[in-house]
Amino acid sequence: MKVLLSLIKKEFYHIIRDKRSLLILVGMPIVQVVLFGFAISNEIHEAPIAVVAPNKSQKVLRLLERIEVSSYFHIVRFLESGGQLDEVFKEGEIKLVLLIDKDFSRDLGQRKTAKLQVIADATDPNTATTLTGYIEAITNRFAREGFSPLPVGKQMPPLIDINVKMQYNPSLRSVFLFVPGIITVILLLISAMMISITLAREKEKGNMEILLVSPLNPVVIVLGKVLPYVILALVNGWSILLLGVWLFGVPIRGDLVLIFGEMLLFVLTALSLGLFISTKVQTQQAALMISLIGLMLPTIILSGFIFPIESMPLPLQFISHLIPAKWFLIILRAIMLKGATLHYVVKETIILGIICLVLLGLAVKNFKTRLE
Repeated sequence: MKVLLSLIKKEFYHIIRDKRSLLILVGMPIVQVVLFGFAISNEIHEAPIAVVAPNKSQKVLRLLERIEVSSYFHIVRFLESGGQLDEVFKEGEIKLVLLIDKDFSRDLGQRKTAKLQVIADATDPNTATTLTGYIEAITNRFAREGFSPLPVGKQMPPLIDINVKMQYNPSLRSVFLFVPGIITVILLLISAMMISITLAREKEKGNMEILLVSPLNPVVIVLGKVLPYVILALVNGWSILLLGVWLFGVPIRGDLVLIFGEMLLFVLTALSLGLFISTKVQTQQAALMISLIGLMLPTIILSGFIFPIESMPLPLQFISHLIPAKWFLIILRAIMLKGATLHYVVKETIILGIICLVLLGLAVKNFKTRLE
């Protein structure tokens, strides 16, 4: 028993002294609880919406006030007509558009059925369904305010006829959401995780030092290691894209050349991230753990792949801005499902390019430091 206790005590000392093991044992559960506890939520708050209201009467303004103070929505734009819908949705900010009939106030005051149309961006069907449900509940509750109950035996007719339209995904097929997300995850894992593990393996076996002292230029060495993964990542990305089209009917409404260019930019960003990780670790195991913990969880949870970013607390929303997968996912969904051109995704493309340059610069700096 004394020997056993001594071994247990020795192992505890070893775990405490090994910062990497301690981080995995203590840090990973905490990170998972925080991410899953705060990020996974079906509630959406402050979703940006637009309104088309030809007649801004008192009743219409009161309805919009109820929508604004509900905490679920934030009215950011008033549109002149429904003809601007496609352009507004392609810009990516607006999640839902509310079209109020010009006779809404008159019909509601006379206990006639007032007309209201709700058009949601259904590229994310879960978010679209949730937001339309919120709107229906708020408008129906507003319609019944101020009316005295009818005599017994008589029923009040529907006060508001809400016509719901799901833009870009009328059948609310979840595969429209998952195919772009799977492409993003696969490209990231093949590019970032595999290149970091490969270079860490070369360092662990001592092959990297042999290559660096050879007559070969370091740039040639890095390109020789990186280019195969660029080709493999692009082949896998296009394979998933074509399978999504042929097997599940996922549309590609945008330009294929633009998709290829954006995919290449994301692959280069992921490779830069993998190169940066490889300069910070010495073993394959360390590269694998950092890639899984630092890439897999944030990509799935904080990129908007499955869970809407609008439902997350502000600190997590800020962290999501630093994740390359978030910006590529916005770009890919906009081009594939909305038919957006470069004009509509130029902001996201620039941000992705900046992240790529920053990661590449950090990787090169660490690489030069190691050479010196």
